[in-house]
Amino acid sequence: MHKAASGLRGVGHHTAKPLQQFEAQSQDLGALGGLGSLLGAKGEIEKGMTTLVKLARQLDEEWEAQAKLMGEVSAAFDLLDVLIAAAAAARDGKG
Repeated sequence: MHKAASGLRGVGHHTAKPLQQFEAQSQDLGALGGLGSLLGAKGEIEKGMTTLVKLARQLDEEWEAQAKLMGEVSAAFDLLDVLIAAAAAARDGKG
C-alpha cells in the first residue's frame, strides 16, 4: 500500500509539464486560421481546453489526497503488525 501511495504522489510530477504545454496551446489557436473564426470554434475550443486543464489539476489534487490517505492507512497497518507481534511475543513468553 505504501508503494502504491508513493506512485500516486508522483503522478503530478509527470503531468505538470505536459499540462502547462497544453494550457499554453489553449491560448494560441492560430492554427485554426480563418476556419476557426468562420465557425466561431476558437472561443469554444479555448474554453474546452481551459476546462480540461482545470479538471486535470483537480484530479491531481484528488490523487494527492488519496495518496496521503493510503500512506496513513499503510502506516496504521505497519503499527498494527508491530503490536500484534509484540502481543504474540508477550503471550508466548508468559506461556
